[in-house]
Amino acid sequence: MEKTKDKVSCAYKEIYEILKIFPKELVDRIPKYKLDYIKQNMNESYEYNITKETFDGKTMLDETAAILAILFRDYWATEKQKNKIVAIGEIGLDYYWEKDEKMRELQRKAFIKQIELANKLKLPIVIHTREAIMDTLEILKQNPVDKKGVFHCCPQNRELIKEGLKLGFYISFAGPITFKNSKNAVEMINLVPNDRILIETDSPYLAPEPVRGTRNTPSNVKFVAQKIADVKGLTLENVEKITFENTKRILKMSF
Repeated sequence: MEKTKDKVSCAYKEIYEILKIFPKELVDRIPKYKLDYIKQNMNESYEYNITKETFDGKTMLDETAAILAILFRDYWATEKQKNKIVAIGEIGLDYYWEKDEKMRELQRKAFIKQIELANKLKLPIVIHTREAIMDTLEILKQNPVDKKGVFHCCPQNRELIKEGLKLGFYISFAGPITFKNSKNAVEMINLVPNDRILIETDSPYLAPEPVRGTRNTPSNVKFVAQKIADVKGLTLENVEKITFENTKRILKMSF
């Protein structure tokens, strides 16, 4: 608890420094009491310098990024941006952290309710599944998703990918397919047709080779794309175009 509190106070200091370089018209949109709260609760002894890498996420705490996202949503986003909800997620099941069966059952009930919400809103879903593959697939079969969706950071599991594709979902790969100890990455990539494949980073986690072990950033998605290009015999540009078009299609987005 104390560690979390310390990180938040450091995040407030980062926000305080970042807002110094923001246009005054943007800062003025934030209520004074919130600005005062940030200043009063920041860790003043924490040193934070703005660099060219700050807004690439490389030197920013996760908590800072989360606070900036909230500020953007509440005070800087246009009405059009606020209303542009393209999917429901991440939703799904995670049994890695939850061993209690009663709590797992609660996850399953919540997942079903979230699918119902997605169907009501006519939106696709983004699925997180960890050590819960069979239950995830069973729920999807019993509760069809009208607008389908994406298996985010898809586990390298043959049955999940095959069944997910049968159900009409897209498969999104992240850093793990580049890991040197990944024994079935090539097979998993080849299971997914080009019109159903997506790429991501799951930042700040799961940094791909050759930067594994560092704090992940969105810019590292190029290494995931290159792995897919190598396996499928495509150029990097081909993979970029394919995954971009797939993203637009599943999320019904226009650029």
